[in-house]
Amino acid sequence: MLRRSKIDIKKLSQNTGVSEIIASILVNRDVNTEEDIRKFMNPDIDYLHNPLLMKDMDKGTDIMINALKNNKKIVVYGDYDADGIISTYILYSSLLRCGANVKYHIPDRITEGYGINSESLKQLKEEGYEVLITCDNGISAIEQIKLAKELGMSVIVTDHHDIPFIELENNQREFVVPQADAVINPKQKDCSYPFKSLCGAGVAFKFTQVLYEKMGINKEEAYDFMQYAAIGTICDVVDLVDENRIIAKNGLKMINQTQNIGIKALIKATSLEGKKIGSYHIGFVLGPCINATGRLDSANLALQLLLHKDEKGASELATKLHALNIERQNMTIESVNEIIDIIENSKMKDDKVLVVYKPDVHESIAGIVAGRLKEKYNVPSIVLTQGEKMPKGSGRSIEEYNMFEELIKCKDLIEKFGGHPLAAGLSIKEENIDKLRQALNDSCILTNEDTIPKIRIDKQLKLNEITFKLIEDIEQLEPFGKGNSGPIFAEKNVTIFRAYFIGKEKNILKLYCRPQGSFEKIDAICFDGAEKFKTLIEDTYGEEKLLDILNNNPANIKMDLIFSPSINEYNGNTNLQLIVKDFRLAD
Repeated sequence: MLRRSKIDIKKLSQNTGVSEIIASILVNRDVNTEEDIRKFMNPDIDYLHNPLLMKDMDKGTDIMINALKNNKKIVVYGDYDADGIISTYILYSSLLRCGANVKYHIPDRITEGYGINSESLKQLKEEGYEVLITCDNGISAIEQIKLAKELGMSVIVTDHHDIPFIELENNQREFVVPQADAVINPKQKDCSYPFKSLCGAGVAFKFTQVLYEKMGINKEEAYDFMQYAAIGTICDVVDLVDENRIIAKNGLKMINQTQNIGIKALIKATSLEGKKIGSYHIGFVLGPCINATGRLDSANLALQLLLHKDEKGASELATKLHALNIERQNMTIESVNEIIDIIENSKMKDDKVLVVYKPDVHESIAGIVAGRLKEKYNVPSIVLTQGEKMPKGSGRSIEEYNMFEELIKCKDLIEKFGGHPLAAGLSIKEENIDKLRQALNDSCILTNEDTIPKIRIDKQLKLNEITFKLIEDIEQLEPFGKGNSGPIFAEKNVTIFRAYFIGKEKNILKLYCRPQGSFEKIDAICFDGAEKFKTLIEDTYGEEKLLDILNNNPANIKMDLIFSPSINEYNGNTNLQLIVKDFRLAD
């Protein structure tokens, strides 16, 4: 699907100094005014919003300063995912810098569960902790925060999740906020903060900015936490626009020069030493190692790594994190394959909403497995596993299906659930699982067209328009992620004069393309594209043509390609190359 806009791209390009191709990409991401483009292309720290605009920020930091002055025992209560771990690190480290009597508590995924645990609260109170500050959680802990107040604790909530609500009979919603001393969450209706999509680490960073200013600590020290906030921002898959872009862009620069012994050890353990760390490395290499601790062991391991001052100890911990992530990857692959086998050999393969119960799936990877099913079948997918008290699991959805709203319709069958349009978590009695599957499919209005995977193309691009300068310009739009996806281009009737099959399994398709009206060549590579290509050629032209191509004879065919331009560096040579996302034979 080609993205289209009525905005005058040529005029926007002239007025902002960016190329028309870059202007088109930005407009496709709703960056469509001259001021927005200038800020996007120059995400300076000076563009950060004033943190005091956030509701209760002034109040919350004052409570903390009073606790510091009176040497009260403070506990930072975090979460076991990457954003929660990073948020905890930011608040804990900044409070230590302020001279606080502070400790951190990250709940155990299995024994304590998500959010604030009542028994843990009582234990903390017994240990003499008087001030509780949450990060990346707390907004939905209505009863637990009520308990903390009854225990005599001061409570500051810092969170970014959606505000919980009560569903009224007339389909109205009454939003409910915990009765903490300060609730700092930009998503509150009466919060005037101009940007609502910060992650937990982003909110913690803003808290630290104000705390340091009030304590008379140099603001540059507060800015140092931006490298950690960038990890939380990328790993929590929030939109990389506005303030999140500023945090991610500047934070990545800091990570590439980091003095944090733990981060350096993890970079080395994952074989990234000497490479420029980008959003991909955070989201798919380093972040998953941090996440794996909370899934398979204790999230405290990741926090200890970040806090480590000893290179040898940090190296041992980083190696353990990397090993845990490999174990998590293997468990995921095994569970995905087993569930696909179940689906393919049952009536479920015809369902528009997949609900799969497999008791032996490790509950920490249920969401990842659901995401893989969603990618394979392009339908909403829920994976349930055996919890301590009852089956529990996670769901992942497609854009056309609001999973949270659909689960609300089935709330009588579910013991507990929460989430948003594209993801959800739930607990359910085993006898209700089949009923939930039936109910979700009976009420599902997804059409066959809705479940066809869609690739959104930024612009049709001639091959002779692809230059090193264009790739340099595209790199200025990084970091890529949710809300700022890497640009995707397409071209029709591309002449393919040779095709090769490379890699250990010969499953990588390499094409030699001819730009129109030229005798030059540009390489194109499609990972896992070999089998599709062979099938297309054989079905269209016959086995003889395929054998001809397999014998390295000229292909001389026309294809439509969807691709991203890149640079291939090999044996000291640097060439332009297309990374092909999808292809078909031209009409």
